[in-house]
Amino acid sequence: MQRILDPGQIESLDHTAIPRLRMPERTAIFSTRAARLRQLADASPIGGYIRLMAALADAQQQTLAQLSAPLPSAESIALAQHHSMPIVPATASERDLLWRDVLHRLLDRVESAGLVTPMLARVLDGLRMKSSDELDALADAIVALRFNEVEPATAPFVMAALQVVWTDIASHIDPRAVPYLDTPGACPVCGTAPVASIVRVGGQFQGYRYVQCGLCSTETHVVRVKCTNCDSTKGIAYHGIDGGSEALKAESCDECRTYRKIGYQDKDFDFEPLADDLASLTLDLLMNEAGYRRSSPNPLLWPEVSSDG
Repeated sequence: MQRILDPGQIESLDHTAIPRLRMPERTAIFSTRAARLRQLADASPIGGYIRLMAALADAQQQTLAQLSAPLPSAESIALAQHHSMPIVPATASERDLLWRDVLHRLLDRVESAGLVTPMLARVLDGLRMKSSDELDALADAIVALRFNEVEPATAPFVMAALQVVWTDIASHIDPRAVPYLDTPGACPVCGTAPVASIVRVGGQFQGYRYVQCGLCSTETHVVRVKCTNCDSTKGIAYHGIDGGSEALKAESCDECRTYRKIGYQDKDFDFEPLADDLASLTLDLLMNEAGYRRSSPNPLLWPEVSSDG
């Protein structure tokens, strides 16, 4: 029988015994996501888009298998540890140029999957025609969440290319080398915000909650009943949809008035943070109506920005 802990018991645990990080599973991270996206597509109001993102995730897995991105040096890791900074920050000006090649490989593979409409073909061709400087500026805007500088239709493909490179790097990093950060919610590997959290089952991760980075897919342990945006333990509440899955909730915080979704593998073993977050837009609408805003966007669904905003 699974042991359920209340918040007080969780806080009193010896946290040195809890794995702090769960590094991405290089051989399956994107293929697992693709399978989950296809599983969720039929019940989603944006099923066609979710199937397209599944094809993109398949392309990511194929590209990752052939990738070998430069790893951070021992000196840069030591510097990050000394200053409590991410090891390979996504906002670094010296971003490896390999990501542009990855982007073009993804575009070709998505196109060959046969799901490209004439409108999407124009988006893909537009990305192919951008100069290196334009692509780098676009990547800068995306990782910095400067929404008004990004065309929503292009963002998922650029983000997908960056995900492949950073996931490749993260999968080779020894978790013992990763520093602790002072910034709540930020990934200690790349500094990016998480997309959602998951309470895992099985082995050393049994019953523990992890937030999954939206860029490098590194998962970081966070105790339950705690805001993953501002670290507050006050005013935390959980919201679901009547008749909906018990495996997915929105965890809201009254201190910062944000929410982030949380999934429970004991209720649905196949829960995948990014995929399940993307396929649950109805829950986002309900949370917005209740006066809460997302802590961070889904990497594969860029928000529209009004012309006057």
